[in-house]
Amino acid sequence: MKKELVEVVFDRRKNSEKRGYGFLEVQVYLGRATRKYIMIGKYSPDDWQAAAASPETQALVAKCKKIIAAMDVLDEERTYDNFMYHFNGEDKKPKVEVKEVQPKEPEKSGKSFLDFMEEALANEDLREGTRKHKICAIETVRTFGKLNTYGDLTPKNIIAFDNWLHDGTRTDVTCYGYHKKIHKWVRQLYQMGEIPQDPYQVVTLKRGKCREREPLTELELKLMRNYKFEGKLARVRDLFIFAAYTGLSFCDTQTFDFESMTKKEGKMYYIDGSRIKTDTKFFTPILSPAMKVLEKYDYQLPKISNQKANDYLHVIQMELHFRQKLTFHVARHSFATMALAHDVPIENVARMLGHQDIKTTQIYAKVLRTTIERHATALQRSIS
Repeated sequence: MKKELVEVVFDRRKNSEKRGYGFLEVQVYLGRATRKYIMIGKYSPDDWQAAAASPETQALVAKCKKIIAAMDVLDEERTYDNFMYHFNGEDKKPKVEVKEVQPKEPEKSGKSFLDFMEEALANEDLREGTRKHKICAIETVRTFGKLNTYGDLTPKNIIAFDNWLHDGTRTDVTCYGYHKKIHKWVRQLYQMGEIPQDPYQVVTLKRGKCREREPLTELELKLMRNYKFEGKLARVRDLFIFAAYTGLSFCDTQTFDFESMTKKEGKMYYIDGSRIKTDTKFFTPILSPAMKVLEKYDYQLPKISNQKANDYLHVIQMELHFRQKLTFHVARHSFATMALAHDVPIENVARMLGHQDIKTTQIYAKVLRTTIERHATALQRSIS
């Protein structure tokens, strides 16, 4: 029976029973050890067949079949690079570069790094937002065009990729974030013995500094609490206030459950939970303004998307004439700054925020001049 060179496959890693969904892909057979997988999307076992039969998917299958047929007519070798050259519709053949080829495991050097990343990502159990960030990193590598195969994973190409990223449109932190995601997959290949070295081990990259967010002062928070907002603006304001007086991130406010996540110690309630983003444990007080928010909503916080919340916060910022840009993350920064200003040790602030490293807390918390002045006055009194 003749082997089908292009076909639609679902859940090839057999994870749908455990996860409730699988990935639908177009598989292009290029050779005994070479296949190209083109991601279509994530579907449940009940829905994937309809997606496979859709006009869009069938058009993609037809395109791939035409490319394979054209390669056979032109007597071209069915390599990953040749296929992608036709698939991406290049208008001119790339220049041929003569390079010294290492005889060691040549079959490995030609394997697709892009395919490996996509397959590895398909098997990671991630939140949708995190998955999108990683897909963005893969597409950035694809656009760069010089890290396509295992053989391309050299220190020279990593440096070239870093220089390409720093084209003036991205911050150092953003560039470093791409490297951090990609390095994880490169390290996996090295540990599997698929590449002779981890190129990132011999390349020094600039991490850069995060743009400092301006926290709200206690006076500004009080103004925000007392201002008369209505409807969605009021709900977003209340959600922000809850975060500013507990230190919770946006995603953690959206999964907060009073019954299962709080405990009472003395007269105060505390949130005892794990962060969604990092799964790190945190233990933080529910200060009185945050408790008033819970009471207002019968202990069930309003639900809204992060994007919508930030849109409404921009309106609130304009209404209150705040000079700093107001995003939901400012609430978390404001909590950290307020805690330090009231002499809470930074180690305790880190535990409240669920940080694994105090260095992260130092980024979040801004030491106010008033705090320094108060401590300086106390120091002066003690040495007089």
